[in-house]
Amino acid sequence: MQQRMLNSRPFLCVFIICVLVSVTLEYGCSSSELPEFNSDTSFGFLMDQCDIGARNPGTRGHKLVQRYLVSKLKEFGANISVQPFDAVLTTGDTLNLVNIIGNFNTGSKKRILLGAHYDTRPFADHDPDPSNRNTPIIGANDGASGVAVLLEIARQLGKSNSPIGIDIVFFDGEDSGREGVPEDYILGSSYFASHMKGYRPYAVIILDMIGEKDVEIKKEGYSRVVSADLLEEIYSIARRLNLSEFMDEEGVSLIDDHLPFVKRGIPSVDLIDFDYPYWHTLGDTPDKCSKESLSAVGTVVLEFIWQQ
Repeated sequence: MQQRMLNSRPFLCVFIICVLVSVTLEYGCSSSELPEFNSDTSFGFLMDQCDIGARNPGTRGHKLVQRYLVSKLKEFGANISVQPFDAVLTTGDTLNLVNIIGNFNTGSKKRILLGAHYDTRPFADHDPDPSNRNTPIIGANDGASGVAVLLEIARQLGKSNSPIGIDIVFFDGEDSGREGVPEDYILGSSYFASHMKGYRPYAVIILDMIGEKDVEIKKEGYSRVVSADLLEEIYSIARRLNLSEFMDEEGVSLIDDHLPFVKRGIPSVDLIDFDYPYWHTLGDTPDKCSKESLSAVGTVVLEFIWQQ
């Protein structure tokens, strides 16, 4: 011990440098600034999906959007995995589905799951023209908008050191059910939540139908009752940023991709504007959406991540 103390000064300098390097490698640069959400890029991601066409399971568009999402996550540096599974509907039909997962900052134990469904409605059952009601929809708002925001967040995460771990999950099979048959909805999130195998995120944020012009995101019912603290944290950010797209009002309770996580006691919120006149119609096209709406939601989610 006495010999080591005689040479302690150079040893101490080396030790301090090693510790600093270790901390930097483990936690990233502590000076990482909050990234800025790019609304133009996000709207481009929405257009890319709509250019593919209808993306309901079993179609060519469904396969193409899967490849697109995987390629984008790879481009943005995510750790990518896919979760294929078969889902049998109450009609007896089997859907071949795939959840697509991108992980960022994999070394962090504290994690947030950000989710959106990428499949589109296989029939426009709310279209004002009865002759259109068996036609698949483009799903610019109902499908592409949430995915577009998450892709831009993924792009920013690829360039920045997020303070916590982020898991972006693109859920399949959310919108294939017939009305009045809840068992045939939210298939991808239900499968994911029941196969987490020890994975338990700190919070879950689902984005759905958040791209329409003049979007008004009210406090969804299950989110408000079960995850009030998480919901308030998100809305407080919107208030601080003066984003009027977030309405401090009670919304309806919805069967959506947050519900499987709510049932497992995980704080989960659904950011959604369900008051959309083109819901499940052929009119759900990109001209009904705006980059400003995407930006409001994406900015709030990025702020939420960076204040953890």
